Amino acid sequence: MFHGSRIARSLGRPFRVLALESSADDTCAAVVDSSRRIWSNVIQSQHELHQAAGGIQPLVALLAHQRNMPSVVQRALAEAKLQMADIDGVAFTRGPGIPGCLSVCCNAAKTLAAANNKPLVGVHHMQAHTLTPELTSSTPPQFPFLSLLVSGGHTMIVLVSSRTEFRILVNTVDKSIGAAIDRVVTLLEIPWTELGPGPGLEKFCAEGGPSNPDVQYPPPDIMRGQLAFSYAGLHSWVAAFDHLGDKLLLALNWCRLNGRPVQELVVSGGVASNAALRLRLKQYLQRSKTRMTAVFPEPALCIDNAAMIAWASMHRFEAGDHDDYSVEPLPSWSLDALTNPPTNVDSSTEYQKAQKPQSRHDPDGTRSRIPKK
Repeated sequence: MFHGSRIARSLGRPFRVLALESSADDTCAAVVDSSRRIWSNVIQSQHELHQAAGGIQPLVALLAHQRNMPSVVQRALAEAKLQMADIDGVAFTRGPGIPGCLSVCCNAAKTLAAANNKPLVGVHHMQAHTLTPELTSSTPPQFPFLSLLVSGGHTMIVLVSSRTEFRILVNTVDKSIGAAIDRVVTLLEIPWTELGPGPGLEKFCAEGGPSNPDVQYPPPDIMRGQLAFSYAGLHSWVAAFDHLGDKLLLALNWCRLNGRPVQELVVSGGVASNAALRLRLKQYLQRSKTRMTAVFPEPALCIDNAAMIAWASMHRFEAGDHDDYSVEPLPSWSLDALTNPPTNVDSSTEYQKAQKPQSRHDPDGTRSRIPKK
């Protein structure tokens, strides 16, 4: 997509980005180039450190990132069979996320970029999830499209008009769908897999035998008719996935009424790797007769990873839009404010916030709210 672009032509080859990610509990590094080649994509999880507590412990996660980041970066370069001299730019997750955890990838990226005289770009984590199909799909979605972002800390439907234009149509007023899944795992004492609690629940259900197709679950009567998610009361509801479908239809209706027709739905974020959710959404779209195509990145790129961070930075490298080496993390950064991020971040306040125990389903320490119209 950026192959043959200005920066690629000047180099005589695709532009290569080394990207780092540590916004929650995975330490990640990847090398991706402007021709969409993923040279390496290393993910070091720390789920075994957090399972006993039932969620991410910020200080434990921070210390694990500090231990893991040097070797993860080394592995990413080694698997790509490249050295820093072969890298053209460095990217990192700037936010949102757990403050202390974000500081690890931010400081590591700044050090690598400054020491090797490379341009630096900080990336919005949810923007990267949204743009992942551009990296992985043979026929990337065309703007505008809808994006359903479902992860441990976020559940939202976003109208994506370009790589930098996002409008949140549906947000959550309390907990995310990831919170509902995590709560079920905790209540049933289901062992986590190496990929975390969500895949653990999926494995548990797959090994439990076929479900009864005659069982009907009543739809949740929560926020009916409103452009807002609420999962606080759905910790025991199998109907949680149907809640997504109901709000999706409302978002589609909003697009139609406001002259913004969309034909594709990009589903991304960690929860999007769930096979049952993928099947449920496809069935929902078929029944609704919306003629909308659902686009799912491969499961390995739905979870937090640095390859998506590298790709989301590519358009800024192409435009020569780099961050200063003094750039700081933005733990609370709305996707609506992508091109106008908050300034004057109080680092001391954010550090104090990082020391407080935070549940896995709210990694940025805040509850999302319904945006003003």
